[in-house]
Amino acid sequence: MHNLALALHHKGYQVTGSDDEVFEPSKGRLAKYGLLPAEMGWNEANITKDIDAVILGMHARADNPELLKAQELGLRIYSYPEYIYEQTKEKTRVVIGGSHGKTTITAMILHVLDKCGVNSDYMVGAQLAGFDTMVKLTEEAPVVILEGDEYLSSPIDRRPKFHLYKPNIALISGIAWDHVNVFPTFENYVEQFDVFVDLIEKGGKLIYCIDDAEVKKVAEESDNDISLLPYSVPPHVIENGVSFLLTDEGKIPLKVFGEHNLINLNGARLVCASLGVSDKDFYQAIQDFSGASKRLELLGSSNKTSVFKDFAHSPSKVKATVQAVKNQFEDRQLVACLELHTFSSLNLKFLEEYRKSMKHADEAIVYFNPKTLKHKKLPALTKKEVKKAFARKDLTVITDSKDLKEYLLDLNWKRKNLLMMSSGTFDGLDLNKLADKVTR
Repeated sequence: MHNLALALHHKGYQVTGSDDEVFEPSKGRLAKYGLLPAEMGWNEANITKDIDAVILGMHARADNPELLKAQELGLRIYSYPEYIYEQTKEKTRVVIGGSHGKTTITAMILHVLDKCGVNSDYMVGAQLAGFDTMVKLTEEAPVVILEGDEYLSSPIDRRPKFHLYKPNIALISGIAWDHVNVFPTFENYVEQFDVFVDLIEKGGKLIYCIDDAEVKKVAEESDNDISLLPYSVPPHVIENGVSFLLTDEGKIPLKVFGEHNLINLNGARLVCASLGVSDKDFYQAIQDFSGASKRLELLGSSNKTSVFKDFAHSPSKVKATVQAVKNQFEDRQLVACLELHTFSSLNLKFLEEYRKSMKHADEAIVYFNPKTLKHKKLPALTKKEVKKAFARKDLTVITDSKDLKEYLLDLNWKRKNLLMMSSGTFDGLDLNKLADKVTR
């Protein structure tokens, strides 16, 4: 939401906003442009007839006093994705959907378009190197690249966000059940992607990962009048810890690694080709792409150890990330640590989806805080239940961040890598300091 506020401010709009809490870096960035609310909290006096539009985020509830006042005054109320569409409906809209890889693929596309001089607007779910904001909206750009999230649009609009963008070009990276609090069955979750494909503009394109059976089924069974462009793992080799693409343009060295990243890259290439970027220019531009923030991000390294953090939290993401690090450094053991933090991951029924997701790790650790379960009003989990769900008898389960820190620092890190995976913070554990100590 704060990135949208900044984008509209840069476009020349008068922007105001409310929230009950604002954290860094959002707080400092809003303050820099005079957009930080003078007081925290909700006040219906902020809502007047002079307002052209209200944009409602997921954090506000249906009984929010400012929302109720806006409804009483008959103001136009948009959800976040509704307003993004309103701002981009005259542009060529590219929407990147899927249960995993959305942010990375969007980031790859933006990186290449920027290096190739293609003017584009965008919305992406992570801060990217060389980009000031995560949202850009201008009058001039003919194209917009949107990360298409399948979560709900707003407290009063229960449609998935990516149903509102009506893409001209769409991509689906993979389908793996997620957001069980909203989509209680796998079939219900897959249905959202069926709808997404049906909403692609007539004559448009769907770029899809043919290696994913569910994606292939959704794409190829659609009756929509669109072109289908499948993609898969590109030919590649790993030499001395570096991945190389084997292409018609020669051997292309990459800064990113892992089969899932190479598949993502191939999808991004097809999107860029659809926007007029040649393969030659794509391969030239992608070589110095180092990844999106928190996506296999290198925190520290030495000649014996590397420490990575990754946003991976769903089963498919965990499995792909663990396998990527293990395959890239075959001469090192891998210690993989996952925090159970989301509603889905802390749900005992869904936890079974993680079965063998960490099988490629030499040592596997799962961390969760019992207080998080209480906060989300979920039944308590036992260490025994977690071990059973992951189908790994030697799984280490830790429930206190201080114990986790001590456990990790007590390990011998010679010829070992550490992978920390979470959409949370391991309850405030400073991963940069941890990486510094581990790699000494």
